Parts: sequence; structure tokens; C-alpha cells
Amino acid sequence: MSEPQTPVLDAQALEQLVGQVLDEARRAGATAAEVAVSHDTGLSVNVRLGEVETLEFHRDQGVGVTVYIGQRKGSASSSDLRARSLREVAEAACRIARYTAEDPCAGLADAGLMARDYPALDLDHPWDLEADDAIGIARRCEAAARAEDARIINSEGGSVNTFRGTAIYGNSHGFIGGYASTRHSLSCSVLAGDGGTMERDYWYTVAREAGALETPESVGMEAARRAVRRLNARRLSTRRVPVLYAPDVARSMLGHFVAAIRGSALYRKSSFLVDRLGERIFPEFVHIHEQPHIPRALGSAPFDGEGVATQARDLVRDGHLASYALDSYSARKLGMETTGNAGGVRNLTIDPGTRDAQALLREMGTGLLVTELIGHGINMVNGDYSRGAAGFWVENGEILYPVSEITVAGNLKDMFMNLVAVGSDVDLRGNIRTGSLLIDGLTIAGE
Repeated sequence: MSEPQTPVLDAQALEQLVGQVLDEARRAGATAAEVAVSHDTGLSVNVRLGEVETLEFHRDQGVGVTVYIGQRKGSASSSDLRARSLREVAEAACRIARYTAEDPCAGLADAGLMARDYPALDLDHPWDLEADDAIGIARRCEAAARAEDARIINSEGGSVNTFRGTAIYGNSHGFIGGYASTRHSLSCSVLAGDGGTMERDYWYTVAREAGALETPESVGMEAARRAVRRLNARRLSTRRVPVLYAPDVARSMLGHFVAAIRGSALYRKSSFLVDRLGERIFPEFVHIHEQPHIPRALGSAPFDGEGVATQARDLVRDGHLASYALDSYSARKLGMETTGNAGGVRNLTIDPGTRDAQALLREMGTGLLVTELIGHGINMVNGDYSRGAAGFWVENGEILYPVSEITVAGNLKDMFMNLVAVGSDVDLRGNIRTGSLLIDGLTIAGE
């Protein structure tokens, strides 16, 4: 008779499974181990031209275990949470560890850094959404977009997504912790046409709780407005001008910064910020920091992927590089201590200024407003930057016309130092929180 599938799976049940796998790892010969178990549920709907295109329910579960035999490491995972599978996955990780080379930096994060007393961050807000209701919301969103302007000629659809997950992490230091979290979103993408030209754009809203989402109608109308304003775009001749990155694309600039201070890039000497700790890399007004304990924020977490307590922390202070972003392995490789960034940074924030986007356009005077970036032409070793872009040409602080098929190029070291201002129009729809970024002296390559 087959063993029944594990029923589900609240936080207490998942904690018990973590404990079982840790026990199995010890029995199989591990001198240390860490285990993560998760259970996720969700609903996704996409409606196109009023008709349901996709409707998906999902329920996923999984276990991942990493074991250490001395300083030999092995990892294994499974989506089967039955007792026999838990034993087998622990044994498989131990078998793998016996064949790996010893690594003096391998091992769990230090026991004294575990998050023994961590805050509740109000991340769990389930949305009791039936499929018919989700379809109705997606239809309202798309209908609002199509009705907003006669130049909206086609649609890629309105979408609704709701997700709830519970994740538990434990290790042989005796730490077991976890929490449930939710993420809900609504988006719309449409095509505008005029005089033989077509342009696509979109808009979205995302939040931990459904009540914090923008209305379906406002999302649809904004998607339509963004598509229409891109019609009849022109190319630009090559020139060197200031560039204003809109908040939703400015996020990528801070993403490049994080990639450059990540431990794995630093110990491999593959970052242009190697050995720059303590040096000035931005203007003195710049303050970039993590805020991992903001209630209901999309990047909040009480501990990192190794159980290390997260904390508010400066990465850039007065323009100077104040900290790297390290997990325990990269910290040991660098002769440092983990910064609690296993799994990444959390609610990375650049402090905003007092001027909104319109004020920054006026300050820029003549230049380029970038609203879309294309491609990934970044050399993290030397900082060279080149990305396809689209946006709007600005003169005397006023938008004149849309532009497309251009490239924005520079070097990240210079771009960081030439940051002129950060807008007050902060975009909170993600793990990186920034307003518009005005950067002086970039090369625009076009015709």
C-alpha cells in the first residue's frame, strides 16, 4: 500500500517536516545541515479581448536540504514531502557531499547571528478570490483600457494574480523559523495605432493586500495612456545629454549597484567596485540603505536565507560605499562577516529629494526622459553600460515628442558620480524603492 501524500500544510506542519529532515541528515552522517520547506498556492487569470485566455490554479510544495560533512557540501531537493522522500533527499545530499572537495569557507552561518527574536511584519493577507471574480476584474481592467482612447487597437490582455506562500527554514544550530506571505497583482497591456505606426505599453499594480491595489479601471486607463503617448516616435542623432530615468526603470540602476557589491562578484574580482569600501562612489547627498522590517512591504523579511537576522543597514552613506552585500560563504572568502544578505537585499531604498518628476524635467532643461530599457549590455568588471531605450525628448523642461530605437551608453562609475537628483516620485512596487534619477552626461546613440 502506497504511503499517503502529506496533507497540508500550515506553518506548524512545515516546521515538523524541517525537523524530520534535519534528523534524517544527522542519521545519514551530516555534521551540519540546513533545510527549507515551502508550500505555495495561487490563482492566475488572463483575459484578452474580453475572453478568458488562461485560468490557472497552482499548489506547489518542496523541500531543499544542504548538508555538510566536515567542510564537504552536498545539496538535494524534492517536491515530495512524504516521510520516505524526506529520508531519501537527506541521504542523497549526504552522498553528494562525500564526493565533493573540501572548502574551508563552507558551512552554516555562525550560530550567534541567528534571528532568535524577530518581528512580525504583517506580510500575510490572503485574498479570497474566486475564479469568476478574478475574470470579472481582469475584464474591467482591459475594458477600461480599450475605452480610454480610440487609438487603442488591440490588447495583450488584463491579468489578475494572487499568491500565498509559507516557507520554513531550519538548521542544525537549533534555529527553525518561517512565515506566510502574500502577493497580489493586476496588470494590463495594450497596443495603440495611428497612421501606420503601432506601440505597446502596460501598467501594473502589486501589493501584499488586495485592498492596497489600484482599481482595475485606473490600471487599464494608465496602460492605454502610456501606449498612446508613444505613438509616432522618432529617432535621435548621436549626442551627449542629461538623462532622467523614470522610477520604474530607475530601479534597474540600483540593481546594477547591488550586483556590483554582491559578495560572489567581489571575491571573484568581477566587479568594478572591488576594494572600494569606504570610498566615495556617489555624490555626497546620496543615501542608499536597506529597510527589511517595513510592515507589508514587498521586500520585507525578518531573516535571510541562512537564518541570519536582517537589520536596517546603510550601503551608501554620504555618497561613500559603507557596506557590501554578503552571505556567510562570500564573507568568509573575503575575510569578513555576513551582512545578512543570503537571498539578496531587502527593501533597498535611495532617499528621495523634494522635487517631483516635473520639477526634475525643468531642472534637466534639454535631455532625454527614459521610460523603457531594452537588453542587458552591462560589463560588471569595468562598469561599461549600454542599453537600448525608448522615452521622450525634452526641451526647456517640456516633453516634445516620443523617441525610440536609441541606445543610452556610459560607464556606471561615472553615472553614479554624475547623479544630479533623486525624485520624490518613489515607486514602491518592488524590492527596490526609488524615485526618478537624473544623471548628467550620457551618450545617446541613434541615427
